[in-house]
Formats: sequence, C-alpha cells, structure tokens
Amino acid sequence: MTDGLRRVDDLLRELAPRIVGALTRRYGRFDVCEDATQEALVRAARLWPGEGIPDNPRGWLLTVASRLLIDQLRSEDSRRRREDAVFAATPQSELLGRPADAIADPDAARSDRDDSLKLLFLCCHPSLSVPSQIALTLRAAGGLTTAQIAAAFLVPEATMAQRISRAKAAIRSAGIRFELPEGEATERLRAVRQVLYLVFNEGYTASSGDELTAPSMSDEAIRLTRLLRRLLPDDGETAGLLALMLLTDARRPARTRPDGALVPLAEQDRTLWTQSLIAEGVALISDALPRGEVGPYQLQAAIAAVHDEAPSMKATDWPQILGLYELLEMAEPSPMTTLNRAVAVAMVHGPGAGLRLVESLEADSRLARSHRLLSTRAHLRELAGEYDAAASDYREAARRTASIPERRYLTGRFLDLESRR
Repeated sequence: MTDGLRRVDDLLRELAPRIVGALTRRYGRFDVCEDATQEALVRAARLWPGEGIPDNPRGWLLTVASRLLIDQLRSEDSRRRREDAVFAATPQSELLGRPADAIADPDAARSDRDDSLKLLFLCCHPSLSVPSQIALTLRAAGGLTTAQIAAAFLVPEATMAQRISRAKAAIRSAGIRFELPEGEATERLRAVRQVLYLVFNEGYTASSGDELTAPSMSDEAIRLTRLLRRLLPDDGETAGLLALMLLTDARRPARTRPDGALVPLAEQDRTLWTQSLIAEGVALISDALPRGEVGPYQLQAAIAAVHDEAPSMKATDWPQILGLYELLEMAEPSPMTTLNRAVAVAMVHGPGAGLRLVESLEADSRLARSHRLLSTRAHLRELAGEYDAAASDYREAARRTASIPERRYLTGRFLDLESRR
C-alpha cells in the first residue's frame, strides 16, 4: 500500500465512527445510517486517492452518507405508501423526524461532536452475541468492510454479512437507543474492552489459517483502544488494556521466521522487538497502577512489561511474574490464567510443581478441546525430562490446533523428541 492510499485508509477508519454516530444521533436508525456510511466510505476510498482528500473530509463523508440515507428512506417510504395508503398523506419530513434538508446541513457537517463512545457501547450491547459484537464493532466503529472482516476471520463474506445484518436487526427490533448507558455503564464498558481484547488476540495469534498473525486486526484493536482511552482518559483498565496490547504487539517482529514459522518467546531475537511500543506501554502501566483499584488488564500489562524489559528468558524476573499471576488469579480467576501461572511456577519452583498445577486443570471442561493445555504440559514435561510423554502431548496438541504455523511448530517439537529415542 502506497503512503497516499495508507493515509486515505487511516483517515477513513478514523472518521467512520463519527459519521455513523452523527447520523444515528440525528435520525435514530442505526441500521440504515451504518449502511449509508459504509457506502460513503467505499466511494471515498475509490475517489480520494486520485482526486485528493477534500478540505473537509468529515463534511464530505457526512454529506454523501446523508444523501444516500435520504434516498434509502425515500425508497422505503415509497414502498410503504404503495402498501398502505396512510403513508400517502404523510409528509416526508414527518417520516424522517427532521426536515429533509437538515440532513445535509453544512453546519452539521462541521460539527466536532464525537459520538464514538456511544457507538462502541451500542455495538457491544449485551443482547448481542460476542461474535456479533466483534463484527459490528469492526464495521461500524472500525470502518472495515464486510469482506475485510470476513477475510480476517476466515469465513465467507456472505456469512459475515448475515451476522452483521442480524446484529443490526436485533438492535432495531429491541429498540436499543443510541445513548450512553447509566446503571449498566460499567458492564457495558467491560464488554467493549473484552471485544477489543478479543479482536487484538485474533490479530496477534490467529485462531486458524496459514498465517500466525493477522496484523490488520491487532492494529485495528490498538487504534480503537487508543480512541477509547482518549474518550475515557481516567479509566485505569482502559489504560491497562492499551498498555497490554502495545507491550504484546511489540514482540510481533520476532515471532515468525522469514518463512512464517513460529518462534517461541524463549528463542526470539529481542533486538527485533519494537522499543517505542515497549516504552509507551511501560509508561502507560506505570502511570495507571498507582492511581486506584488495579484490574485484570493492568495486571496482565504489568506481566507483559516484566517480560519486555528482560534482556533474555533466563534473566526474566520470574518471581515477580509469579506474584503478578497470583494477583491476577484472585482478581479474575480463569483456567487460562492458571495455565499461564503454571509456567511461572515451573520457572520458579521447577517443572514438577508446574505440572502439578496443570494436572489440576485436566478435568476443566473449558479446556477440553483446547490445544493450549496439552502444549503447555508438553513443554513442562520436556523441561522435566519426560520426553516420551512430552512427545505424545505435542503430537495431540498439533492435531487439535487450527493454526497452521502452530501445528507445524508443535509437530516439529514432537519429531525432535521422537528422534532422541
């Protein structure tokens, strides 16, 4: 992508939630407002690289999207008039709830009001499934096309289009309003953070496919989390989430070899890590931790900071990481946290202690189909010298993962141990 195309793409993603928000605030029909915005973004992406970015890009998008919205609403109105004679006598301005000319009001186009936070809360409404929340957030707040989202999650575009359409229909039928929640604000904010974290994780380690990472997803999650932090500058957990993403994404350049093969943390060339992201992440979490109640994202960011500041795996402050995992497990218990803590336990107290902790998770149904438990147990068994058992676990973990790079890595570990016999 050339610098000009990248500049247009970045600008459109930045403006997308503001256009959807401005239209939805004025007319209330999120579904048609989002459709009109998407079409306006497509037109801009086609025209601006050749004709140049207009002096008022937000006003340009708002005007084009507004006209598209008018056309769609008029089309719907015409259809309804044919179906029901009552609509034949209803003025267009009453149907829209505003005078038609107000939609493309130049003063409205110049408004700096930002409804992005409302939009994020709407996309992550608890009545929607998590996959629908993710898809809607990426399209409405992220400005991604349906095709881009489908490609990132390796599903057909038609499937993703249906998911987005169902989500918008659910918002409309439930009468969900475009406003900041009051009593449920904390829960909704937690949902927004979770969605952004899931998007980042899918980008950092793709759950399936030929590539280990999907950088467009992790980049978009970081961009949206920066936006959320700008909107909520005093929220410690949002700062923690952004810090966690930056500190984790800093390792991306060292995670794969030129052929795409996975490189585990212990073998990564740390000189390739992005130092500017590490510095920003460390500064963020250092500022957030002393300010108030410490949450799970802040604790995970602190763990990532300890890893990133260590010159090598051996020189890592594992007792500090273990202590942080113990706090994290108290703050937000989960089998994955316990599994990660098992590695820290092994590094501090030996692989046998780590394996005993892993064994306590073997009956947990939430990990029944995951390859993570098996790959972790294989690693600890290998450290303990239990090579036959480790080889068996590596082979089974390779069978279970849908990620081709992870499968190749785990298969390589199995073959390496088999060759030692």
